[in-house]
Amino acid sequence: MGFIKALIRAMTILALAEGCIATTGQTIAANGPDGRATSAERAKAGVGAPVDPLRSAASLNRADEKTRIRVWRTTIRKVLYIPIALPKLDAKTWSTFSPMHGVMVDRVTYSTADGMIVPAIVYYPDPGVTHVKGKMPGIVIVNGHGGDKFSWYAMYSGMLFAQAGAVVVTYDPIGEGERNRNKASRDGVHDTWVSPPAKLPRTDWGQRLAGLMQVDVMQAVSYLRSRHDVDQERIGIAGYSMGGFIVGITGAIDTRIHAVLISGGGVYDGPGGYFDSNPLPCQMPPYKAMLPLGDRGAVLYALNAERGPLLVMNGSNDSVMDIEHHPPAWFAEERERALSLIGPNSQAENNIFQTIVYPGISHRPSWVDRDGVAWLNDKLHFAFWDAAKIAKEPTTHVGIWVKQNNVDVAKGFAREDREAGIDALGENIAAIPRDMLMSLPRTEWEREKDRLTYEAWAEKTRAAEQGAAADINN
Repeated sequence: MGFIKALIRAMTILALAEGCIATTGQTIAANGPDGRATSAERAKAGVGAPVDPLRSAASLNRADEKTRIRVWRTTIRKVLYIPIALPKLDAKTWSTFSPMHGVMVDRVTYSTADGMIVPAIVYYPDPGVTHVKGKMPGIVIVNGHGGDKFSWYAMYSGMLFAQAGAVVVTYDPIGEGERNRNKASRDGVHDTWVSPPAKLPRTDWGQRLAGLMQVDVMQAVSYLRSRHDVDQERIGIAGYSMGGFIVGITGAIDTRIHAVLISGGGVYDGPGGYFDSNPLPCQMPPYKAMLPLGDRGAVLYALNAERGPLLVMNGSNDSVMDIEHHPPAWFAEERERALSLIGPNSQAENNIFQTIVYPGISHRPSWVDRDGVAWLNDKLHFAFWDAAKIAKEPTTHVGIWVKQNNVDVAKGFAREDREAGIDALGENIAAIPRDMLMSLPRTEWEREKDRLTYEAWAEKTRAAEQGAAADINN
């Protein structure tokens, strides 16, 4: 009860500080019973409607400014069903192997929301080959839509950054890899729209789905913090596409994270814009649920700056993220609005997000290129690589690497302007067979599948929604 009273008081202070909850420049139409935009509406969504500006931090005293930050973070966690206390980690290492000289891999599971568990592959320097002085940074790789720990960039990132001197967590998002009943990649099962019971908001299912995805990342951070070889102050997360959407929110609410990198994304725009018109339940519902924040993009970027540094990497021709309508000038305006929400002379001002835009390039996970590796090293400090080594490190052309090693790349992304065109740092990186990247032995997967798969989670979530609707009726 004490927490609830404190939250109510804090929200009252926030309302006074803002004058009122920010209103939008236009009303978002409920396009059908679930509120999703049609293809035609999405095509002309642009950056959405403008919002009323929030009060600048300069106009607030420090106590109210801190309260506003706390309320923003609490609001995000509440609308995404993120528990106040994260689940007990219960991490388990099933087995270990070495995919290439100098790199070791642990097959791991850890707990997440709703009684589920996450299958992960963890890369780190082989202590039998290398000697680390002190502790290492940790990095969590968050996949794009349809990706998982089997994706080329997940395994490449793991081995690349392990060679550089970091511990790297890659995992299966809900519904992909070992988290669907077919243990298939690009299964897409979580893309199915599920309408909640009538008494609940149409976005409720997607809010719960997004919350699970958030806890997956936060628990990966908890796992890294639990390792004796990881420096808790040097943990970063990198997300691509859908993963970029996820990590931008995670960085806004989880202050244990030092650095956040978004590649192919960061377009947190206005009402009716890119994410509001997205048909996927993992994106439109959670973004719409954050409408009470007002200027959601500025708030998310301000909260990230309060936490630590953030880099957004995009291609100028990225049609997947509609960068045509989100050019550098749009990001510059977003930055200025976020800066206004940061206190005068605040250290957070030094953390306001930076951007890199590659001319003529489309959608790709750029953190493996020289720019991305250099930025991560600058913020996290790899154990073995420094700026001078990164500047001279040879590269591998991804398109050639995947062909030579028969590595799977999603159709449509094996193009030079997309993933295949990346010149990734490192050379002679191994390609790991799919069966080697299964976290659990077959018999254990069968035993644990009711805590692993989307189908099992969906059954639990339907029951939770029915219970919530019954409580409303009562």
